[in-house]
Amino acid sequence: MKKIDIIIQARLGSKRLPKKVLAEINGKSILEILVERIRKSNLINNIILATTDNSIDNELSDEAKALDLIVIRGSENDVLSRFCLAAEVSDADNFIRITADCPFLDHELISDLVNKFNSDEFDYLSNCYPPSLPDGFDLEIFSKAALLIANKKCINKKSREHVTPWIRESGNFKVGSLTYEKNFEDFRVTIDEYEDLFLARQLFLNYEVDIDTPWHEIIKILKNNPELVRINSRYKRNEGAYLDQSQKLWRRAKKVIPGGSMLLSKRPELFLPDKWPAYFSRAKGCEIWDLDKNKFIDMALMGVGTNSLGYCQPEIDEVVSANVRNGNLSSLNCPEEVLLAEKLIELHPWAEMVRFARTGGEANAISIRIARAASGKDTVAICGYHGWHDWYLASNLNNKKGLEEHLIKGLEPNGVPKSLEGSIKPFSYNNLDQLKSIVSKYDLAAIKMEVERTIPPKEGFLEEVRKICNEKNIILIFDECTSGFRETYGGLHKKYNIFPDMAIFGKALGNGYAITSIIGKRSIMEAAQTTFISSTFWTERIGPTAALKTLEIMKREKSWEQITKKGEQLRKIWLELARINNLEIKIYGIKALSGFAFPQKNREYKTLITQEMLKKGFLASTSCYLATTHNSTIFDSYANGLNEVFELINKCENGYDVNKFIEHPLCHNGFERLN
Repeated sequence: MKKIDIIIQARLGSKRLPKKVLAEINGKSILEILVERIRKSNLINNIILATTDNSIDNELSDEAKALDLIVIRGSENDVLSRFCLAAEVSDADNFIRITADCPFLDHELISDLVNKFNSDEFDYLSNCYPPSLPDGFDLEIFSKAALLIANKKCINKKSREHVTPWIRESGNFKVGSLTYEKNFEDFRVTIDEYEDLFLARQLFLNYEVDIDTPWHEIIKILKNNPELVRINSRYKRNEGAYLDQSQKLWRRAKKVIPGGSMLLSKRPELFLPDKWPAYFSRAKGCEIWDLDKNKFIDMALMGVGTNSLGYCQPEIDEVVSANVRNGNLSSLNCPEEVLLAEKLIELHPWAEMVRFARTGGEANAISIRIARAASGKDTVAICGYHGWHDWYLASNLNNKKGLEEHLIKGLEPNGVPKSLEGSIKPFSYNNLDQLKSIVSKYDLAAIKMEVERTIPPKEGFLEEVRKICNEKNIILIFDECTSGFRETYGGLHKKYNIFPDMAIFGKALGNGYAITSIIGKRSIMEAAQTTFISSTFWTERIGPTAALKTLEIMKREKSWEQITKKGEQLRKIWLELARINNLEIKIYGIKALSGFAFPQKNREYKTLITQEMLKKGFLASTSCYLATTHNSTIFDSYANGLNEVFELINKCENGYDVNKFIEHPLCHNGFERLN
């Protein structure tokens, strides 16, 4: 009889359920339960645990040694090479591959597999390709010779990660499949998600499953108790093999972070649900590497507009690093905030005083507090997007669609005090009659608006807003968090020669480092001392340090001119590709932050563009924040790729069903609750 060893594949750094194999049920780890169940087989010689050489797996190694397993350690991602290390310490002729997150495997399943493997002299045999048993009963057996040949010849990274695909698919081996009459492949007893662990604990605690319970009895319990099956039924079989590391981590994030992330704009669902690479490992210039080390060119967000000088700008990083070494926050104030305040006033001579924060939402809230304190009034008219705070979402208290046209749809005012109803009056951009009607009915503290976002101001619009504020003694606040430093060296209002009483800057001000500012006239800003506005981390040093160097580089390179010119080039590319492919699109936004939309099926086409451009190595959608690091080579490659997608859209406009080309759920249009 040829010798057979079992190799258990395990690690603790799972993206979906970290340390899952050490999770306990009735005082025993998942790994211990698995080992006790498979040790009942009399066909196995040794059990080898193949884990990684990462320090996080030291604990796993210790647990395996305590269970009297042979332990080998190797590459985290090249699992095939790890299995070959296991083969080197073994004198077995054949190996059974088991993943440690399958605690319900047993000696009977092993016997079935080994007997068929030996009877037909296979090189490879599995009970899961195709599956007929629940996910979690998966077994594979293969010869040592096949394993070593695969290690030499397999070059595909994904195949090496999953060990056996090359053996199964190369055509060089005798491959077989063991199937069972009754098909239960939709059941799930593997441990990949928290719900899986919960189900396993239920089986042991409430359904008398133990180390000796055979696999078919476990299936019987599930069959007779459909409420158990529903616990983890939303997860697909072997989906871990198809999800990248970012998507695994995103699923994990949604379980512990409401909404998955701190910023709505970074949700994958806004771009390509189930596929958008949600997390990055590093970034440089306008390139981003995801957790699987795939490189993408960012033709979409560029840090949601923060990095107009590109990612990891070396001069900025250098001064920040130097100041971090000197101390970022202490009991005393940092001098850089004074220097930055003076610089912003120099760029905007109408302003006389400055307050700093670290986020755009904070800065907007601060400006409203100051304006209300200075004016002694409460009601504010707004136009545009100004953040998440109560004062702004109060717009939707009496009309849930009050903010519908102001960038983000579906913003619910849940949690906003009902007493704020009526305190905020939205008006449409370029609609003077609407604004005048509001002014005639309410004694306003302030008019807060974006200078420009999707469309330019009509002739005389901004001038008339300024005139209304002068005549009615209303504080005019320009929110330049997005528009600042994109078309001028400072606020976009400088382009139109219309000066507010207060202005807010963020995003590009620190080129990726957290810093926002509120600048304004002394008579208004001094009111900050009559109300409480204060925060510990507004005094840290990194933000002002980064902003000072960012402004220096912007001035030297005239970055606002560069990104505006690049925006003009990008618009020409979009329009030319639309013309070539006989498509109708509408361009919107300031040039350095341009976008386009289709008159029909925009959501479908946006999803399709994102999907296909991702395959070509681009983070791309239907809008783009531009940076000085974007260049003609990138534009040429981007244009070639987008032209192929536009050709596909042209086919959809001429009879093809676009949904047949879309491989993932459609992107979200705005704020939607995530499951």
